[in-house]
Amino acid sequence: MKAKPSTVIKFILFITVVSAAITATMLTQRNRRVREFADYIISHGESRWAAPDSVRQLRASIAANERRIERHVQYAARGAHYWKLLAIRLQQRGLHGEALGALQRAIFYAPEDPMLHFYTGLSAAILARSFHLFPGIVNTDRILHFELAESAFLRAIDLDDRYLRPRFSLGVLYVFELDRPEEAIPHLLRYLEISRNSIDTMFVLARAFFMVGMFREAIELYDRIIVLTSNDQTRLEAQRNRFIVLGYLHG
Repeated sequence: MKAKPSTVIKFILFITVVSAAITATMLTQRNRRVREFADYIISHGESRWAAPDSVRQLRASIAANERRIERHVQYAARGAHYWKLLAIRLQQRGLHGEALGALQRAIFYAPEDPMLHFYTGLSAAILARSFHLFPGIVNTDRILHFELAESAFLRAIDLDDRYLRPRFSLGVLYVFELDRPEEAIPHLLRYLEISRNSIDTMFVLARAFFMVGMFREAIELYDRIIVLTSNDQTRLEAQRNRFIVLGYLHG
C-alpha cells in the first residue's frame, strides 16, 4: 500500500530538519575546538615563539643561535658557489638548457651577482637561436628565450655599470637577432668609453650605425678599425664594409 503524498513530504521535511540540526551541532563543536586550540597556542606558545620585546633580548637571542645562523650562511654561500660552478661547466660542454636550470638555483642564493645574470643571458640567447622559425609557425620558445637573454643582460649591467661582456652581448642581440639597432648604440658607445680599442665592439657598433642610416659615423668607425688592427683579414673586412657604406652615403 502506497503512502499518501502528504505523508512522504512530511517525512522528507523531518529528515531535512534533523540533518540540519546535526550539521549545525557538528559545526558548533568544531568551531569551539578551533577557538580552544587557538587559546592554547596563545597562552602556552607566547613565551616560546614570540619575538623578543627589547634590544637586549634580541641580542641575547641572536647570540644563543649564532652558531646555527653561521652554519646557514655558510651553507647558502656554498650553494651559490656550487650552482655557479656547475652552470659554467655545463656551458663549456654546450649544455645550455641544463645550465639555465643551474643558474636559476645560483641566482636564488646570490641574486646580485652580475656574472650569474650574464651567463643566464648567454645560455638563453644560444638556446633561442636553436629554435627554428618554420614557415607559418610562431615559435614561442624562441621569443621567450630572447626575452630572457635581454632581461638577464640588462640586469647584469644594472648591477655593474662597467661590466662589459653583457653590454657587448646585448649589442649583438639587438643588432643581429632582434633588429633593434637603435637600442644597441648606447650600450656599445658605453663599452667604447671604458675600453676604447675593442675592435669587435666597433664592428657591431658600425653595423648598428649603418642600420639606422648613420653612414658617416659607421665610416669613421671602419677608418678607426683599419688604423688600429694588425690583422690583415680584419683590415680587409673593414675596408670592404667601408666601401659598401660609402655607396649608400653617396648613392
